[in-house]
Amino acid sequence: MTEVAAGAADPVEGTEAEPATTAEAEHGGFAVFRVVDVQDVVLDLPSQYPAVTLAESEPPMRVLVFPVGLPEGTAMAQALRRMEGRRPMTHELFVQVLQRARIDVIAVRLVGREEGNLLAELDLMTPGGREVLDCRPSDGIVLALRMPVPAPILVDERLLDQAGDVARIVEPDAPDAPDQRYAPDAPDAPDAPAVPAAPDAPAAPAAPGSDQIGP
Repeated sequence: MTEVAAGAADPVEGTEAEPATTAEAEHGGFAVFRVVDVQDVVLDLPSQYPAVTLAESEPPMRVLVFPVGLPEGTAMAQALRRMEGRRPMTHELFVQVLQRARIDVIAVRLVGREEGNLLAELDLMTPGGREVLDCRPSDGIVLALRMPVPAPILVDERLLDQAGDVARIVEPDAPDAPDQRYAPDAPDAPDAPAVPAAPDAPAAPAAPGSDQIGP
């Protein structure tokens, strides 16, 4: 069973890890994600909105179905079939920008549901480090499918089991590391002790004048 736990501690060696329940995920501060595939994007008349079907890549093969706008559904269907137009569309152009900037899409995660709207985030690896951005599920999925090597699509397991609102689980913040960009100022060196002035040398006796008469 393919599961990805965000923020979960590694199991102790020699003990069998138990699957996390929904309550444990809510109170333990971590979420369990399932890897899914885009099964299809279809428009069934008289509906005006295409329906996206995500299915687990491994048993029990649960599915998540949600509607998207017509432009987003068209873009997703074309990305799923690796279709390219004569000129790059918005998502294709954005993928080219990411590649030129050396930014990789690590994954797209569907992390919650609020008032019937799915919440998603885009996990990126940039030259400056990892970045996580909020995004619409349709945009994130199209970008994942458009990458040269398609990025994985992950779904919070609660979205597959619950029909109502699902609160996003925020991972506990890691402790702040000290800022290494600037070294602390070095303490001022103590002032060197003052060197006492040398005493004045005694005045040399005047040399006898040339007009002095000897004894």
